[in-house]
Amino acid sequence: MDEHLARRPLGPRDRLARTSVPIHPPIAARWSPRAFDPSAVVSRHDLTALVEAARWSATWGHREPVRYVVGIRVDETFTTLAGLLKRGNSYARAAGALILVCADEGEDERTARYAAVDAGAAIAALSIEAVSRGLIAHPMAGFDTDGARRAFDLPAGLRPLAVIAVGSLGDYAQADAAVVERDSRPRERLPLDRLVLNWPL
Repeated sequence: MDEHLARRPLGPRDRLARTSVPIHPPIAARWSPRAFDPSAVVSRHDLTALVEAARWSATWGHREPVRYVVGIRVDETFTTLAGLLKRGNSYARAAGALILVCADEGEDERTARYAAVDAGAAIAALSIEAVSRGLIAHPMAGFDTDGARRAFDLPAGLRPLAVIAVGSLGDYAQADAAVVERDSRPRERLPLDRLVLNWPL
């Protein structure tokens, strides 16, 4: 067998999180692949569902500070977002959609802090909804935030935090060697007794 093929990951459903007790399957199946199918289309229906999932995520004080800019492959917004990505995230240009996630930081430090918490919750909900629909989602911090502010004329206080690439899993036989290597690494997390400071079990 070709070495490249032998090393390729099998896909999200074959890279389940190793947990001490069973968890909700879409959460266990969620990961962040880098190999996107450049021919696959993300439907407007699915994109709407992803943003709905994000809309109904937890929000501090019912503030709902998270805002989105959605680009579908070949439209101008997608092209602009793709151009803002740092070189290390160039794989995301093969995604079916790119979503810019921003947070309204308000007028004080406390509000800004919890706006970022809300954004994280929204990204998590969106990513899990993607898995449930057979899609993949990869959040990225490597993009030109100042360029995003200018390109989309974002109002003051609205901070660009992440770009999420959404699409279908691609063929690792056609993927760049660096992508294959990174996506082949074992999935690892710190053990619970290092995360929970007063772990009782």
